[in-house]
Amino acid sequence: MAAGLITSAPLKAAGPTSQDLLNDAATPGDVLTYGMGPQAQRFSTLAKVNVDNVKNMVPAFAASLGGEKQRGQESQPLVYDGTIYVTGSYSRVFAFDARTGEKKWEYTARLPDGIMPCCDVVNRGAAIHGDKIIFATLDAHLIALNRHTGKVIWNKTTSDYQAGYSATAAPLIVKDMVITGNSGGEFGIIGEVQARNVDTGELIWSRPTIEGNMGTLKGQPNGMTGKLNASWPGDMYKTGGGATWLGGTYDPETNLIFFGTGNPGPWNSHLRPGDNLYTSSTLAIDPDTGVIKWHYQTTPHDGWDFDGVNEFIPFDATINGKAMKLGAKADRNGYFYVLDRTNGKLINASKFVMQTTWANGINLKTGRPNYTEDGRPGAPSGTEKGKVVFSSPSFLGGKNWMPMAYSKDTGLFYVPSNDWGMDIWNEPIAYKKGSAYLGAGFTIKPIAEDHIGALRAMDPTTGKIVWEYKNKAPLWGGVLTTAGNLVFTGTPEGYLKAFNAKTGEELWKFQTGSGVVGSPITWEQDGEQYVAVMSGWGGAVPLWGGEVAKTFKEISQGGSLWVFKLPKG
Repeated sequence: MAAGLITSAPLKAAGPTSQDLLNDAATPGDVLTYGMGPQAQRFSTLAKVNVDNVKNMVPAFAASLGGEKQRGQESQPLVYDGTIYVTGSYSRVFAFDARTGEKKWEYTARLPDGIMPCCDVVNRGAAIHGDKIIFATLDAHLIALNRHTGKVIWNKTTSDYQAGYSATAAPLIVKDMVITGNSGGEFGIIGEVQARNVDTGELIWSRPTIEGNMGTLKGQPNGMTGKLNASWPGDMYKTGGGATWLGGTYDPETNLIFFGTGNPGPWNSHLRPGDNLYTSSTLAIDPDTGVIKWHYQTTPHDGWDFDGVNEFIPFDATINGKAMKLGAKADRNGYFYVLDRTNGKLINASKFVMQTTWANGINLKTGRPNYTEDGRPGAPSGTEKGKVVFSSPSFLGGKNWMPMAYSKDTGLFYVPSNDWGMDIWNEPIAYKKGSAYLGAGFTIKPIAEDHIGALRAMDPTTGKIVWEYKNKAPLWGGVLTTAGNLVFTGTPEGYLKAFNAKTGEELWKFQTGSGVVGSPITWEQDGEQYVAVMSGWGGAVPLWGGEVAKTFKEISQGGSLWVFKLPKG
């Protein structure tokens, strides 16, 4: 289907409401939200597939995305009313029959020349509301399609792609608003969260993530983010990065949306003395006004591209005998943070990777890292690059985009992580619209002989690693956990795997024919439990992997939806 067809009369207005989306985690007959609930815990109450029978699970069907547009398939499927919706590389959307895999429709966005995605042409998923499927595109548009036909209902430009803006995250829908972030931190853009009317796409509010920039509400100024020049020198706040490229989570109990913010621009930290608020942070935002209620910065004055965009997942637990509303985040910088989600106060922080050379811990009183001496790459001198340092994790992170899961049954978080390092150095740089704005160079290196990827079960109340599964190639896919005491995730080698959630024992695997970097889901249909995942190798690792590319040089590309279930009888 060609892009640009406009229909003003949807076939049906009925479909999931905002209240249905709030209840998604409690309705296992469908998957309506990215993260399987607004809090994105990625936990299913289904237990028909469990530790005793998962070894028998077989494919129900596979559906190809076809065409020449392969590359990384990082999407999480949605399931509603007998249809599976997935996004594909190059800003495509597909609707498949959930019982047969037959394709119902396909939409391909007409992308202009000159798009500037930093890290492959991926898309991580769509949103559903009423009669609409809504997704973001690589040229920074937000598009609503009729979920029955794939025809365009509305199409809005969110930013200027020629300045380096793009979008890859699944939208979040809260109170009939579509809430999205942006990508482009490597091009000197300004991170932003936008809220739009789900029926019309019209902008309701915007919140820049770099201190000194003005927010808006209903077309009017709505307060500056932070205080001008408080932590940014001169005009650098105008090109400061802080992209919100993974989207957000929503906690109805506190009425807060949580967005992570990306790296400051440029990477060369010597050009921007100060903490550079609000980069490399978690922001808690009032969904009704777009005002920041609290923030927590994981890497002040980031000099390693540690970003901070990882998802913040609300959960409840008892700490020191006190029942608390908490949230957890496994950060690119290698530390697992637990915060009081009502006010952003740090509760604990612990290392979840083999090695952190840039800091030797997090000060629980100040919330700031204990930076190591000589851990920061040096300043350039004239035209010469600065001192080279070895840093671990690498800039690809102890955990990158791939979402973790939280089990209410075990009380554990399941974190897809990687153990690797990098040589990194700084170089002179000046901002030029639409050009890379790094001021740094790097070489990624392995740090262990037997693995790079590691799926780790973390106890958020103690910060301890309960079990780990090591994988030769880097893990780059999301995680699902279920009441069947299972944890599912994929590997670049092509397997979807199932583990015992309590022990980490590998119980099942299936070869999908290409690397799995999507996020698995599960749902119940016709009395049976199904598991689905996208297969298709790609993402940032093949583009930036350096020496670690040896671990995946034989992997074929792909683009397929795989669906599994137990045999009948």
